[in-house]
Amino acid sequence: MFLDPLHAPQLDRQQHIQATLTPEALVPPPPLPPSVFIGTERPGLESANRDWSRLDPEFVAAVLKIFARLESRGYPFALLEGYRSPERQDALADSGALVTNARAFQSKHQYGLAIDAAPLRNGRLVISEKEPWAMDAYLALGEEAERAGLTWGGRWKLKDYGHIEAAGAIRSRNRRPSVSG
Repeated sequence: MFLDPLHAPQLDRQQHIQATLTPEALVPPPPLPPSVFIGTERPGLESANRDWSRLDPEFVAAVLKIFARLESRGYPFALLEGYRSPERQDALADSGALVTNARAFQSKHQYGLAIDAAPLRNGRLVISEKEPWAMDAYLALGEEAERAGLTWGGRWKLKDYGHIEAAGAIRSRNRRPSVSG
């Protein structure tokens, strides 16, 4: 909310204080064209869910702040996948492509509390951590995510450099998954 000084006297004192202290909300970037996700080294990426509204709003706010900090460091990031249906989770676990070991409802993707992301360079996704620039970007993602109190998949035994999620156990967050889509 932008506080217009000419209208400040019209607000009561509490509204004025709240308006002054409330930071402007970040909004998700516009969706990338589907062609960006076709033919990547990540299986089934073209059908992944990238609808920011399917994610927990507090988690989205943290991720958008991280993305803004990464962009200022020269590493623009794109959302590869957010919410993941239980069926898709099981299919990825069964794919043999070492995408995930988590089964349905064992992943925070089903709860809107996890995303997979990749850096963009010249309008193209650079997913492979074998590319030095991309690995630098993923390390920056991990640094920013951990600074924000999130968990980074780059610390796991099965490295998932583009994955960040809310910290803590799923059950402790007292959330029910969305199973409608």
